[in-house]
Amino acid sequence: MDSYELIIIGGGLAGMCAAVEAGEQGASVLLLEKNDELGGSTVLSSGYMAFANTDMQKNTGIIDSTESLIDDMIEVGGGVNNLKLVEVYGERQLETYQWLVDHGVEFRSLEAVSGHSVPRGHIIDPHQAIQTLNLRVKKLANVTIVLNAEVKRLLKNTDGRIEQVIYEHEGKKQKALATKGIIITSGGFSKSEELLGQFAPQLKCALRIGGAGNQGDGIKMAWEHGAWVQDLPYLNGTYGFHPTAAGAVKSQGLAFYKGAIMVNQLGKRFVNESISYKLLGKAAFEQPDGITYQIWDQTVMDKSVSDDPLYDLELLERRRLLYKAETLDELADCIDVPVEVLEETISKYNQGVKSGEEPDFGRKSLTHNYGNPTPIEKAPFYAFESTVAMLATYAGIAVNDSAQVINPFGEAIQGLFAAGEVTGGFHGAGYMTGSSLGKAAVFGRIAVQEALANLPVK
Repeated sequence: MDSYELIIIGGGLAGMCAAVEAGEQGASVLLLEKNDELGGSTVLSSGYMAFANTDMQKNTGIIDSTESLIDDMIEVGGGVNNLKLVEVYGERQLETYQWLVDHGVEFRSLEAVSGHSVPRGHIIDPHQAIQTLNLRVKKLANVTIVLNAEVKRLLKNTDGRIEQVIYEHEGKKQKALATKGIIITSGGFSKSEELLGQFAPQLKCALRIGGAGNQGDGIKMAWEHGAWVQDLPYLNGTYGFHPTAAGAVKSQGLAFYKGAIMVNQLGKRFVNESISYKLLGKAAFEQPDGITYQIWDQTVMDKSVSDDPLYDLELLERRRLLYKAETLDELADCIDVPVEVLEETISKYNQGVKSGEEPDFGRKSLTHNYGNPTPIEKAPFYAFESTVAMLATYAGIAVNDSAQVINPFGEAIQGLFAAGEVTGGFHGAGYMTGSSLGKAAVFGRIAVQEALANLPVK
């Protein structure tokens, strides 16, 4: 049986950050990836990472702070986040951002998205990030990556410490030993109908867009050894996908964070559009037949951001996914909603925006605490049919602030660590855009540092 100091299960962003961190510290590492390529759900993401007080922000005159980042995370998470995890993220996020930059990960631009009080969504190309980290790993002789290696179970030694993995590769079952720790970075369970049926039956009709390997393997393996789980009651889909998005093109648009409103097939608004798009997804599912539209005008269209995965509204138009009309009457006909109701809805909304007292849902910003809504009155007008997708689960294994997997009593399970989407407790009831990739990088490295430090079990 081959022996390593660390075994990492999963090759998404959390796993790759862990592999580079461990390799550069001189540890012997085995990374096992279930699929035939690295990336997992990371390469399906929008590529946002939530960091505060970075040089990119300073260079564009954006004032941000760790304190503001933490406050936003707690507010968006409904105050049920694990505060220690959020605080550690705050302490380590700026260092992690610089670590990624130093390792060649390219940050392209900044946007304010769900949960942001200022623009702090640092956008990467997820493929470039994974490829860059993989190139670094290839230069580290002490790190071995095995693709098409599906981990089946974890084993304890006679002292109760988890130190072996059983995996399948090339049709054969194999074992490997980890002397310092096993780190689960295997992603969530967005493609497991079994687990979604157990924990999120309300999302049965949501599109399935998550990574093919996200079957909940890591959660099950940790659960077998007494791991606690967190945030499962808060599972929600992600709003803003076109109904065709489960196909070859993941068409998504968040025009509501640029000033659009959301209406149901009756032509009525039903929610404050500035809240987390996870909560917007919940509200959308409650509408008649689950049919909703984002409605905006040319003022919002002019805010389209080229090549942005969430805000390239002009790309949606080029793909012929938008309805476009010179009048609201024509637009209502296009989407088959009552003309008089839609006109009244928009008129009432516009009056509220102009008076500063939006009466129905109290919308005061574009997203969270950032930006000012604008009236929808400048032709042409646009509509984008939108639905909910299960893209990532944001719930799972409970960990402490050292990334150690813990049991229901808060005690660390010896030898077992976890990072990334497979973990729960961090996001709470909502979700700040960029915090998922952010926590993957932050806690992937923390898991390595804690495991190699060989500290007493907490």
